[in-house]
Amino acid sequence: MTIGANGSPHRLYPRAVLDRLLQLEEELAHVESQLGDPEVTSNRERFVEVSRRHSQLAEMIEVGSAWRRALEDSLAAKEMAESSSGDELSEAREMEAAAVLDAEKLEEEFRLLLLPRDPNDDRNVIVEIRGAEGGEEANLWARDLFEMYRSYVSAKGWGVEVLGSHLSDMGGYTDIAFLVKGDAVWSHLKHEGGPHRVQRVPVTESQGRVHTSSAAVTVLPEADEVEVEIDANDLEIDTYRSSGPGGQSVNTTDSAVRVTHLPTGLVVSMQDEKSQLQNKAKALRVLRARLLKLRQEEQAMSQAAQKRDQIKSGGRAEKIRTYNFKESRVTDHRIGLTLYKLERVLSGGLDEVVQPLMLREREQQLEAEHEST
Repeated sequence: MTIGANGSPHRLYPRAVLDRLLQLEEELAHVESQLGDPEVTSNRERFVEVSRRHSQLAEMIEVGSAWRRALEDSLAAKEMAESSSGDELSEAREMEAAAVLDAEKLEEEFRLLLLPRDPNDDRNVIVEIRGAEGGEEANLWARDLFEMYRSYVSAKGWGVEVLGSHLSDMGGYTDIAFLVKGDAVWSHLKHEGGPHRVQRVPVTESQGRVHTSSAAVTVLPEADEVEVEIDANDLEIDTYRSSGPGGQSVNTTDSAVRVTHLPTGLVVSMQDEKSQLQNKAKALRVLRARLLKLRQEEQAMSQAAQKRDQIKSGGRAEKIRTYNFKESRVTDHRIGLTLYKLERVLSGGLDEVVQPLMLREREQQLEAEHEST
């Protein structure tokens, strides 16, 4: 940022951002009045919605106000320097430089807060992992990925609930679905969707050769019953006995449930619970999440080509990440990131990959905003 000759801040549309800060302050006053409105406080969903917006506005205004103060401090220091000499001049210039640096940092943070929020940011997340290419090794890799995510979730202080799983013959997972609960879980996990490739010597390999296998990860925002209504007439529900590795029965009753959504062909199977009703309830939670994701992708596909490309980059046909055991290497192909910290990542230190992905998304949003103004 530079300061113009007339003492006003000068960067890409700074006046528009300052005007936006004033608008936010007006909106905050309106939201605060709503929090005292009996009609709002008596409606739980509405009260939660307004309270969430109040928190968002308060954060944006706090950062925006700090940025404005930093601008004012830099201008005051500049004026002081113009009328000073000797040590006072040096001190004023140091104050101005420090204030400008603060202003630059705060402006960037404020601009990021102004970016449109992902509509799924406040949702919990359902993660599904399936063994893909590589036979039994792919199922074992699916298990390792689940353990990686479970360690990551624990380190972040989030909650995890296994919704359903199917064990393979050697103790891996042909598939597993689990719910992650916590603040900002979607923003941290949404980039994990796609094929995860592993290069290592499988336990089934007798000659020590490295094999390449993969597991597919799907990340879904959890949907509320109200926003994704499912017509019972659109469902085909089958029950059967739960099975374990090798197909052996692990239950004497038909408690496992398979739910097929006829209009879309989506199929969800659950067998972990001994109760048929509980398995059905969990299956419907996953089905709602898949239907919500499908609806959101259909809406996004009708928008700009850039958005379509972003969706395509998360498709199953592309390997998003490779885990090489021989080199202790993790490579995220979308951002060209390579870390030689495989053990750390697999033990839950996933932020070293997740944070750069989140940063790239924000940078792309800022670029798009600048291009549109």
